[in-house]
Formats: sequence, structure tokens, C-alpha cells
Amino acid sequence: MDYKIIGDSCTDLPDNMKEDPHISLIPLSIHIEDHTIVDDETFDQADFLKRVRESKECPKSSCPSPEAYMEAYRGEGDVYAVTLSGNLSGSYNSAMLGRKLYLEENPDKNIGVIDSCSASVGQTLLVMKLQELVKKGLSFAEVMEQILAFRAGMKTKFVLETLYTLRKNGRLNNLTAVICSVLNIKPIMGGTKEGLICKLGQARGINRAIADMAKMIEEDVEDPENRTLGIAHCNNYKRALFTKDEITKRVRFKNCIIVDTAGISSLYANDGGIIVAY
Repeated sequence: MDYKIIGDSCTDLPDNMKEDPHISLIPLSIHIEDHTIVDDETFDQADFLKRVRESKECPKSSCPSPEAYMEAYRGEGDVYAVTLSGNLSGSYNSAMLGRKLYLEENPDKNIGVIDSCSASVGQTLLVMKLQELVKKGLSFAEVMEQILAFRAGMKTKFVLETLYTLRKNGRLNNLTAVICSVLNIKPIMGGTKEGLICKLGQARGINRAIADMAKMIEEDVEDPENRTLGIAHCNNYKRALFTKDEITKRVRFKNCIIVDTAGISSLYANDGGIIVAY
């Protein structure tokens, strides 16, 4: 069966999916002062986190070019591309422009671009669902219809250990960040249906915040027996296991995957951050 599933590098894949010949990732880049990091297999998380801690400037990212997407679209079979939320990055727009340009020369090609309206492991769940639908032998149109319905029902939440990145990029003022740091307050954040970031709550201490997030999941999850729970962690596998335990003792999901964050997700989550999608 000829098909391709393409993700941008904010898609945090488990090891077995990294080896799948049908799945490939297009890297974004991260800029810390005058240093550029390509978010591919060469990404060094420890070095990245060290540079973030030492830098007085907020790291910035740049999305793949339309040409990079065009190149990835080449080959036989249908193509599906999953991108970081279009409200957080230009990756979706690049993928769409690359599609438009490619179809001008190859009008019969089936290329579906899916704005995840999420990030990290939320994108991973979409890639997994796409592969499941394609393997069922569904038509391109059927796959697109069902993946968009799946996206509409997917939710993303995350808990941050540190507010440094939010403070540096202007999303929090210095006083708020200092108060939260002194009082050990950890925000619980979520993604809106449009792929924007919103605050859902806060708690004193990271474990309490994770437990409160688990309660939120218990209250808003639908049909968990047929859903996969995805957990991404930035440099803290032990915390990911704690998160899994807190959620699964309340909700019985079909299964659970745990992945480490690559470059772009590490930029968003920062050291110790936890991202959950379901």
C-alpha cells in the first residue's frame, strides 16, 4: 500500500513509529541568540535546555519552507500532512502553500493537510489515527472526513514546571512569573478548539497540578475505552509515569503511549513540562 504520512517536527513520535517507512518528519528550526538548532534526529535536548536557561533572550522558531513540504509530497500514493496548530506556527500555512504549488504540476495527486489544532503528542495521535484509517482501506475522502472528526473530539492539556519561557516571550509579566515561582504555583493549560492556548487552572506544586489536570480529564473525556492517552514529557520520564498513574486510576483508556519531547515541543513545554492529549 503506497501512502505517506508527514508531520512537522513538533510531532513527538515513539521509537517504533520513527522507523516506519511510511512516516517522515520535516524539521523546524530553533534560534537561541546567534545559535540555530535544527529539530531533527541531531537534536540534543540537554544542550538545548542548558542554552535556554543561560540565554537572556526567548528562543524563537522558524517553520519549514513550502519547498520542503513540496519535496516531501513527491512519490507514489496518497499523502497526509499533520502540522502544529496554525495559531501557534506558520507550519500549516507552509504545508498548504506547498500543496498548492505541487498540485499545479500534479493535479491528480491526493494531498491532505491537517491542522492539528494541537502540538506534540496531539499530533502523534493524529498520525496514529491516520495510519489506522489508511490500513482499513478507506478512500482518501473517507480518511480525510474521519480524521477531521477525530481531531474535533481530541483534547490537549499541559502542565508547566517553569514559567521562564512564557515570561521571556511576553506571555507573562515579570511580577507574575516571580510570584508563581516563589509560591510554587504551576499553571494548568489547555488547547482550544481553534488551537490556541488557554489557562484552565493552577495549583501549588507540580504533582498537585498534575492531579488536578487528571480530574479535569476525568470530567471531560468522551468514550475513553476507544481512545489512546498520549503523554509527552520534557526530560522527566518519572513525572510522565506519575501523570499516567494519576489519569488511568480515574479513567480507563484503550491504551497509553509516552514520548519524550523533541525540539519544538521542548521549546513549548520547557524542562519538566508534561503534555497530554486524548
